[in-house]
Amino acid sequence: MSSCLTMKKSNCKNCYKCIRHCPVKSIRFSGNQAHIIDQECVLCGTCFVVCPQNAKQIVDETEKAKTLLQGGDPVLASLAPSFIANYPGVGIESMREALKKLGFYDVEETALGATQVKREYEQLLKDEDRDIVISSCCHSINLLIQKHFPKVLEHLADVVSPMQAHCMDIKRRMPTAKTVFIGPCLAKKDEAEQCDGAVDAALTFEELTAWLKAEGIEPKQELRAEENSRARFFPTTGGILKTMTCDAPGYTYMALDGIENCIMALKDIEQGKIHHCFIEMSACSGSCIGGPVMEKYRHSPVRDYMSVVAFAGDRDFEIAQPEHGVLRRPFEPVGYRASMPSETEIKEILREMGKSRPDQELNCSSCGYSTCREKALAIYQGKAEISMCLPYLMDRTEKMTDAISRNSPNGILMLNDKLEVHLINPAMLKFLHLREAGDVLGEPVIRILDPMPFIKVQDSHRGIFNERVYLAEYDRYVEQTVVPAEGGRMILCIMRDVDAEEHARRTKEEISRQTIEVADKVVEKQMRIVQEIASLLGETAAETKIALSKLKESISNE
Repeated sequence: MSSCLTMKKSNCKNCYKCIRHCPVKSIRFSGNQAHIIDQECVLCGTCFVVCPQNAKQIVDETEKAKTLLQGGDPVLASLAPSFIANYPGVGIESMREALKKLGFYDVEETALGATQVKREYEQLLKDEDRDIVISSCCHSINLLIQKHFPKVLEHLADVVSPMQAHCMDIKRRMPTAKTVFIGPCLAKKDEAEQCDGAVDAALTFEELTAWLKAEGIEPKQELRAEENSRARFFPTTGGILKTMTCDAPGYTYMALDGIENCIMALKDIEQGKIHHCFIEMSACSGSCIGGPVMEKYRHSPVRDYMSVVAFAGDRDFEIAQPEHGVLRRPFEPVGYRASMPSETEIKEILREMGKSRPDQELNCSSCGYSTCREKALAIYQGKAEISMCLPYLMDRTEKMTDAISRNSPNGILMLNDKLEVHLINPAMLKFLHLREAGDVLGEPVIRILDPMPFIKVQDSHRGIFNERVYLAEYDRYVEQTVVPAEGGRMILCIMRDVDAEEHARRTKEEISRQTIEVADKVVEKQMRIVQEIASLLGETAAETKIALSKLKESISNE
């Protein structure tokens, strides 16, 4: 099953939209990423349709079909009757011409197999005394019953789908043929893999359109209605019933579309509240013309329905009915039953979610689960994480932010886009000689600080980092960082007290200055002493020279 629907993890933004819309909660969240649980998924395609980031992708089988065309066997396309809604104004002959250009041997309508299937339903109601019969054309409904309502399996018609019936008929007529189903459904890819070789590949209309476009082929606008084509109603809500005689004695015939409606009906059947009826079930709202591929890209319920009605005839296709039993297939339970926690374990998980009392269980569904207890069960089964609870996450974030703000030694100030005080922490109150936050909350910042740095950041959308400023009115030095926050809607200011550092720096500078002055004075004094000594030495030398000269002259005269 995982080969039909894959996840593009880089696109998954942890928005929980898929789990909120998944009817069977078959999505597990781990590491902030969504993961599809194959054992529980019914391939309804809801997650593919609602994902805003296109993180869910249907696996493309175009290359598989091209490989079949390159083989030596003839390849026939089984075209779902909803094609008329996807390709408005393009009839079967135009589609046959276009697909033959791609290399297909021939193209036939899946509605041929639908005719055989509806006849099998009629025979089943006529020959067998069954209390309830549920149609088996929709593979997602079949998977829903097999995986989540196994007690209802006995009521699921053991009849193949129109896709299988038609492809089986093609291979009966042409034993060497290969078949490719083309339709609006994701689940048909999985069904094709499970139907013992009747269908060799399954494409969506999206894949076919891309293929035709790549080859430069555009189907002609040419539409001709046919009288013998009543089974073309099949892709609409109640379309199966429109083709049946609906005359089995005592039976009530009804049609349900939308998987939520089908789930409610299955619960009633499981509880024994419904009896003696034939129920046509379709997972998609509007049935097949509301298939996941069509709904995501070009769904138009009224116009699509009118297109089908205009194209369908009043009588059955002329096709031979297979022998008794050929179109029958049993359905077996699929998947596993997850372990269930005790009440004590559920309460412990709820406590970890911050819900120790019943009144704290908001059941807001923001996590994707209907109730907090359902979410706790998903956590126990490894499908969800505690952090998916929005109230819990908000409460935890607020408490953590408050703890950081209250205990930070740095002053924290948050302003709104009007430069009004939105938040102020105790450290900032101390810096600004304020008694309590209420004194300034909602007030313009100009009341307490120079607004220019904040105006500059607001205008430039660029932060100011680690700027050392002197708050003259508070006689304090701080290291100030001012940055835009929340996309520029808020401005965050963080102040670090550097008053002691600044005073220490200035004291050190003063000591250095005084040291230099003392050194200069000592040097000056020493130079003065040297000069005085030199002067004294000069005078003494002169006097000595004179005395010696006189002595010399005296000696010479004698």
